[in-house]
Amino acid sequence: MSVFFAALGGTILLASFAIGFGLLLTGIDRRVAARMQARVGPPLLQPFTDVRKLFAKQNIIPANAIPWLFNAMPIIALASSIAILLYLPFGSFAPVLGAFGDVILVLYLLIIPSLALVLGGFASGSPYATVGAQREMVSMIAYELPLAVTVISIAWRLHAAHVAEPFSMLTLMQTPVWDVVGPLGSTALLILLVVMAWVTPGELSKIPFDSPEAETELAGGILAEYSGRNLGLFALAQAVKTVAVAAFGIILLLPWNLSPFLGLTMVAAGIADLVFFALKVLFVVSISVTVVRMMMARFRITQVVGLYWLVLGGLGALAIFLLMADTSYVPGMI
Repeated sequence: MSVFFAALGGTILLASFAIGFGLLLTGIDRRVAARMQARVGPPLLQPFTDVRKLFAKQNIIPANAIPWLFNAMPIIALASSIAILLYLPFGSFAPVLGAFGDVILVLYLLIIPSLALVLGGFASGSPYATVGAQREMVSMIAYELPLAVTVISIAWRLHAAHVAEPFSMLTLMQTPVWDVVGPLGSTALLILLVVMAWVTPGELSKIPFDSPEAETELAGGILAEYSGRNLGLFALAQAVKTVAVAAFGIILLLPWNLSPFLGLTMVAAGIADLVFFALKVLFVVSISVTVVRMMMARFRITQVVGLYWLVLGGLGALAIFLLMADTSYVPGMI
């Protein structure tokens, strides 16, 4: 029973942190984007105000919608986004449910918020949302390939280096894959870092991969018929997923903590590592989301598939070959 209440308390704390931090990241993203365009931009806390207003507005259900499915999908999107966090270590803090899942489970959980969007779009009965849902499904199929290649490559390299439990999220955080590779392996990891940098905006449906929403073409696409509380729940789910996707990439390729370098222990180490982890999340979101969407226009859906399957898929295959050629490297030897 004590384990249950500990997990429940950890879930509530983690969800509260992720929602607040995710909305803050959205505010920073908007502010930085505005500065890059020589604008003042909205207040930093504007996303909090937006969500609060959405929860106060009327929740409208379209006449052609499937009401129970239409209303259930925002809840599922938020719940599944929070569930991802329960299997991720944050800094030196172990995952809340780390003993019950690994990196493969996280890959599956990352799909659920997008599936909730798809089902919600189809359930709305709107032609705009239907087209957006179709595009979201194609995008999911596209970016899952390079994401899976990245994850499996890193776990396989750790296994080849005789690291115990290479698919464990805690292992990935505590044993940086950079420590078990040589020059060829380091080159491969740099390639996978580029791949993950491009997968991140795709996972979050941000420009140039926002074709499922495409306001200028589909009037909001999947979310065209959502309003009030339901739209607010989707906004919270997006905020939480932003933290989850960025944290997942950091655990895979940028897992270092700050406390070992500063000689910190106990509570001080936990706080320092958590703050450092949050700064890394901010850095990843700023580079992979904000800077990219300010530099590029929206891709056509065919371009999205071509980029993920041909370009990034090819880079992932190259990284695999380099890691295979690097298996003879022994840490500590040149």
